[in-house]
Amino acid sequence: MPVLEAKGTEVELNDEGFMVDSSQWTPELAEALAEKEGIGALTERHWKVITFCREDAAQNGQPPGLRRISKLSGVPTKELYQLFPKGPGKLAAKVSGLPKPKACI
Repeated sequence: MPVLEAKGTEVELNDEGFMVDSSQWTPELAEALAEKEGIGALTERHWKVITFCREDAAQNGQPPGLRRISKLSGVPTKELYQLFPKGPGKLAAKVSGLPKPKACI
């Protein structure tokens, strides 16, 4: 399995690049995951989405899909595609240290 390292912390990733153990997630790992995915530096708007995804997953037991993120996070779909290009639901979950949402292909 691939490994990601950020500030001395190593975590295992599955074959699609999602963290195997989301309890190991840290903000530093989020930044490393974002860089790995070509997102670049995380802005305040990225963090708003990441925080929403982590809180929603903690409450519901699974990561939110794109529609749920755009309806409840306060970040519209068009902006989500700018923040997390090429699949915002999947990328937001990945950077948030969560498993791939069931709604994502």
